[in-house]
Amino acid sequence: MKFEESKYFNTLKTHKLTMSFGEFYFCEKFFVAEVHEGIHFDWDMIKKVMDKLVEFHGQGIKLGYISNRINPYSVDPQSWIKVDAEYNIIIASAIVYYNNIAFMNATLEKKFYKKSIKRCLSLDEAVDWILNIKELN
Repeated sequence: MKFEESKYFNTLKTHKLTMSFGEFYFCEKFFVAEVHEGIHFDWDMIKKVMDKLVEFHGQGIKLGYISNRINPYSVDPQSWIKVDAEYNIIIASAIVYYNNIAFMNATLEKKFYKKSIKRCLSLDEAVDWILNIKELN
């Protein structure tokens, strides 16, 4: 399910950022990424999103991250180490997967990333988990 089609899009204050490689939704305590099919979500793309996120929320913000994998795409798992080093914004991440390949990719990313990553079967599960992280409350 796309974030825009979920109950959260209309109930949470959400800012939608449309980029050539995906849709990104900035909420008060988390942000959601929906990368387009076939994209290699590389450091340059990630940096553009992170810069917009800092511009929107301001310096020093702490957020949860939800990767809503509605489309197949690739990402270098080590990019998230760069995100932490350069931005230090993300407290924890949830990856919503819709098939076995996405689950295996999420498992691989979990091995590289030092912060908490939860693999979720639904957007509801991901949002609920993120909203209950003590560091965000």
